[in-house]
Amino acid sequence: MNIRFANPLLETPERPAPRRVAVIGAGAIGPDIAYYLKTALPGLELTLLDVRQQAIDAALARLKGYADKAVERGKMSADKARAALTGLQGSTDYGVLAGCDWVLEAATEDLALKRRIFADVEARVAPEAVITSNTSSLPAERIFVGLKHPERATVTHFFAPAWRNPAVEVIDWARGDPALVGWLRHLFAAAGKLPLVTSDAPCFMLDRVFDNWCNEAAQLLQHATAAQIDSVAGEFVHAGPFFVLNLAHGNPIIVETNTLQADEEGEHYRPAAIFRSVERWKTINPGQKVEVAPDLQASIRDRLLGVLLSQSVDILDRGIGNAADLDLGCRVALGFKRGPLELMRDAGDAECARVLQRLARERRGMPTPQRALAAYQPAERHVLVDTVNDPASSSGAGVVVITLRRPEALNALHDEMTDEILAVIRRHENDPVVAGFVITGYGTKAFCAGADIGRFPSMLGDAEAAAQYARDCSRLLVHLDRCEKPVVAALNGMALGGGLELAMRCHELVADRKASMQLPEVTLGILPGIGAMVVPYRRWPQAAAVLHGMLTRGERLGAQRAHELGMVDELADGYADLIARAVRRVHALAGRVPRIPNGPVAVPEFAPEEPRAADGRALSATVVALIQSAVREAAAAGTLEQALETGYRAFGSVACSAAAREGIGAFLARRSPDFSATG
Repeated sequence: MNIRFANPLLETPERPAPRRVAVIGAGAIGPDIAYYLKTALPGLELTLLDVRQQAIDAALARLKGYADKAVERGKMSADKARAALTGLQGSTDYGVLAGCDWVLEAATEDLALKRRIFADVEARVAPEAVITSNTSSLPAERIFVGLKHPERATVTHFFAPAWRNPAVEVIDWARGDPALVGWLRHLFAAAGKLPLVTSDAPCFMLDRVFDNWCNEAAQLLQHATAAQIDSVAGEFVHAGPFFVLNLAHGNPIIVETNTLQADEEGEHYRPAAIFRSVERWKTINPGQKVEVAPDLQASIRDRLLGVLLSQSVDILDRGIGNAADLDLGCRVALGFKRGPLELMRDAGDAECARVLQRLARERRGMPTPQRALAAYQPAERHVLVDTVNDPASSSGAGVVVITLRRPEALNALHDEMTDEILAVIRRHENDPVVAGFVITGYGTKAFCAGADIGRFPSMLGDAEAAAQYARDCSRLLVHLDRCEKPVVAALNGMALGGGLELAMRCHELVADRKASMQLPEVTLGILPGIGAMVVPYRRWPQAAAVLHGMLTRGERLGAQRAHELGMVDELADGYADLIARAVRRVHALAGRVPRIPNGPVAVPEFAPEEPRAADGRALSATVVALIQSAVREAAAAGTLEQALETGYRAFGSVACSAAAREGIGAFLARRSPDFSATG
């Protein structure tokens, strides 16, 4: 595939963002795509085009409903809602296509119809206008066969609901312009999507997984009910296949896509006959369970896991997509709890071989692995790794850019991501052609939204276990303290909690002007135990009063103010400028990596005040007192190591507090904590 950088935002797009867009098809998914584009690209002029005025009227009413509900729920300002609906119109006249710089077709899955639509589109738009289809299964080679300028066309496959589901497959096909794929990847990533590039195989990557998962579930109906199958499937997915089919009215889709696969690749893909005679399935809601006999449960589980593994190895053996994208796409787009390759790794080779062998016996023709199972695992699941060169540098050494990519969690850290970052740094830190590292976040919203709570809830009440957990979570940060090559944090958005603690341990910080920093742990009845009560006071003593407010009140700090305080070394305007500045600072730090000072530091007293968050919420007096005590003790420590140990022990202490139990319990229950009885 023609991809230069793993992180789409490192690409330099060869055309500007679109200004006038038409979406053809005002039925199911077209209006949702339109709503996404209008809310993500301010000032965009967009026309919904359909042959039926009634469909257009219904679609426009639906989009107004989306905006009204977003305002009502506090997820969108009234001004932004008005902007989303301004410049939005509907039409039945293809003449409105003239002057559009992107036409996106979202009509029904009918190849002949799509070809007619695109012949009409091409006759009305400029030769350089982008043309894409939202098909979920039909290859680009077939759809665009009649175009005079096929190089400006490809498939952009959105997933329902398109305005909210971040995934979109971008198809890299033989006659398409590689620069178009780069532009679409960059555009989608900048506008909040997760673009996944696949080759031009029927059903592409993720629909191969989903459609065959659903078809296999239907094949099992001769042995079990839909409710039983969905109940067993709950181990793997948040919602069972039959529940999702009901939700999406998906039976006809499975018939279409699996018929296409069967005609192309063999009868084992033929859709189950029952799909043609059932409109809705009698099943259960997500999270519910029904009784399933142990032998039947094992049989259903083996078949569902088997088809998932079979499709995954086939996708990778045929180069349809890459391993990390497959795992991430299954989680984000399809609702799997873990990616199929994660499941493969955790189950072990022997168990996966058994499951695949059973599938091969019971479903002859299904793909089997062509390599050792370990060969299918990605080098990194949760980070992207690129090398960027600075034209102004005379050293000839590149800078390794590590992009945190967990968009479903705003790039939050967890153990596996931490280990991947550490492994990348260790792999390159002694390489003479690597000048240093930049750590940044995926997309434009978040650098890193903290750290997953992971095993912490199980440690409540155990001070030593919690303190050791903090020490273990610091393995990457301690390595950065000692790293001989410069590491620069490029804050592309919010840096919260553990994410900010990571940024603080990088040797310099560059931030987009819209970025922000926050330590919200106190609002959860806990404290930041892996450096935030220690490091910033030693690096930026002039910011001590602001740091007090961040730690004890959860106050938010904007990038501009952080720059004025000396915490941020440089401000940037946009992602490209951010990375360019960070790369230059890496080169400038060569041979003079700054270290966090040892020795005691002076820290001003905390002002006596009622324990309240910046937003007015009541906080735990116990936790605030623990933070204040830890800051004072760490400041008096003779070495950085001793000061960090103070933070680890404080984390252990807070784990034994009633406030932590209340705060973490509220977080897990998705309610606001009440610290009135915890102290």
